[in-house]
Amino acid sequence: MKSISNLSTKETISHTLIKCRHQTLSLFIDVNRDTFIQQSHPDFSPIGWHLGHIAFTEAYWILEYLAGYSPLFPEYHKLFAADGLPKTERQNLPDFTAIKNYLDIVRNKVLQYLETAPIQQQERLWWWLIQHECQHQETISIVLQNHKINSNIFDLNQRNIQIENSPNVTDMVQIKAGDFLMGSNNIKAQDNERPTHKIYLDSYYIDTYPVTCQQYQTFILADGYQKSQYWSKEGWQWLQSNPLSQPLYWDNISQCNNYPVCGVNYYEAEAYANFVGKRLPTEAEWEKAAQFKPEVLKKWQKKCLDALEKNNNQLFNSIPVDADCDTKSIWGCYSMLGNVWEWTTSRFLGYEKFEYYPYPGYSQVYFDGQHRVLKGGSWATLPWALRSSFRNWYYPWVRQVFAGFRCVQ
Repeated sequence: MKSISNLSTKETISHTLIKCRHQTLSLFIDVNRDTFIQQSHPDFSPIGWHLGHIAFTEAYWILEYLAGYSPLFPEYHKLFAADGLPKTERQNLPDFTAIKNYLDIVRNKVLQYLETAPIQQQERLWWWLIQHECQHQETISIVLQNHKINSNIFDLNQRNIQIENSPNVTDMVQIKAGDFLMGSNNIKAQDNERPTHKIYLDSYYIDTYPVTCQQYQTFILADGYQKSQYWSKEGWQWLQSNPLSQPLYWDNISQCNNYPVCGVNYYEAEAYANFVGKRLPTEAEWEKAAQFKPEVLKKWQKKCLDALEKNNNQLFNSIPVDADCDTKSIWGCYSMLGNVWEWTTSRFLGYEKFEYYPYPGYSQVYFDGQHRVLKGGSWATLPWALRSSFRNWYYPWVRQVFAGFRCVQ
């Protein structure tokens, strides 16, 4: 088999489509009917809907939009279109076998079309489609974890804890004042990452590592969830309506280790930052700190892809914040890609000269000033959607995402 670097564009896209789909379907092994069709939380659709939506989107953009084919399975349009039904009405689903058949029929026609497609004119849309599946695959992982939490089964990580020799996680690194290029114009970049633009930032300090469970426990033990002085007005109002005392993904193992805290919303992250006398970073501050030497990033991406080739499921778990010493940023920050998403203070808005792609509903409709930007990807984010310019966005009260944070001063 050729190495990935020696494949043609079409071969690379075909290989990636197949590998991504393999990872998607692996999430459904041993999933029962109830888990397949039921919501785990009102804000998230059932995993069976996400699977059907992946097929619907691929059929629409490749077979209908690019190839000009007539719609396949028109009876699925209302069910699986993003604007078809409210999330609460997406539970009346065909079984897994029927949706898997839908996926297979669409995919076979897509791969046949790819053989003759004018790829130079279409490449951006193909990479958008691959990342669309990556994003829904991560949402499927989130929903599955929340089903387990609802059933009092928690297994986010099978962890081999070694508390001794933990890093000095209180360290911060200085990011010197100056300009940097924010965003990306790469063919794989999403519309909200474009265009690249120069940003000047004054000097600041940022945590070397994401905040760990052990650090966050000090906030819990100091009654941080009961003291309003650490919370914003909006955060305190949210907490009074949703009384709780720990992150969503929290267990006895989590409470004494150097894994990143996971399952906190923006309000919780902000409260902890206030507790320790720091603040959350802006998106620009986070992205500048997450600059990598090209050879480091290339090595890291190869490691992720090799793990996928070997079906190394250990890739898909959070890891200690200092575990991957080979992938620190040029400034000396660790664990900035592929461990947990990290909250920023920035609201999700388009950059100057933003142009939507491939349709306004992908990013533009979320430029409402309410969504906050998260950066860095999580253990459940596939390599094709992992880069420092990638922007995720959620409401500040959402805790289900595999999200943590780091602080700045």
